[in-house]
Amino acid sequence: MSGPIRLSTILLALVTALVAILLYSPLFVPIVSSFFTINHGQVDWSTPTLSAYTALMENTDVIDALRATLIVGFSTMVLSVVSGTLMALYFHSRGAARGALQFIIFLPFLMPPVISGLALLIFFREINFDRSLITIIIGHTVFVLAIVYRTILTRLQSMSPTLVEASYDLGANGWQTFWRVILPNLSSAMAGGAILAFALSFDETMITILVTGTQSTLPVRLWAMMRLGFSPDINALVALILLLTIVICMLAARLLIPKQVAGSPA
Repeated sequence: MSGPIRLSTILLALVTALVAILLYSPLFVPIVSSFFTINHGQVDWSTPTLSAYTALMENTDVIDALRATLIVGFSTMVLSVVSGTLMALYFHSRGAARGALQFIIFLPFLMPPVISGLALLIFFREINFDRSLITIIIGHTVFVLAIVYRTILTRLQSMSPTLVEASYDLGANGWQTFWRVILPNLSSAMAGGAILAFALSFDETMITILVTGTQSTLPVRLWAMMRLGFSPDINALVALILLLTIVICMLAARLLIPKQVAGSPA
């Protein structure tokens, strides 16, 4: 039996490695290309250079778009975590109209982004609200709120009610119970929801196109550049974003994945 089992394990490992190569190898193309000169579509492998990174620092349009994207992403993250936490607490406390609350939260996320973006565009036009980064932040918050809300609510529902009861029995008031008991238990879920909110906001394009004003985010800027082709400094931008993403994923894994206790002696 060991022979067939070993063969199947090897085949499974080979298939897994092939799938990983097909999925992730394109990510390394812009990273490698960012360190070499590209002339007429041909990569000069003989002389490594950092000229693409220097050109990126001088590309004010891309830098401004990246700055706007980060502003929108962090603002969306904060607003969605705060509002998602409050809504999850209200739902968990069995407040009135809980079904309507969940319907309002999940509807923009379940609808196609073009419909959500168009609805927001019509709303902003009807109230004469000028499109700007604020409208983009509102649109992104409405879109990602369902993910953050559900993440926090799931953690809240998994908490033992005896923790809150014990806090009250020990003389703590409502605010002390929330600050010292509920919030620490929700911190990892809030951090996970914040990371998801930032990632979805960073990548969102369709809603952004419909509600943007004079300032555009990085995905919209890159989408507009596709008509003329990408300059070499975009390879440097992709490499930096991938590096930032890896760092964020490592931090998220360190914060969210519970530490495993070392193997105890038999």
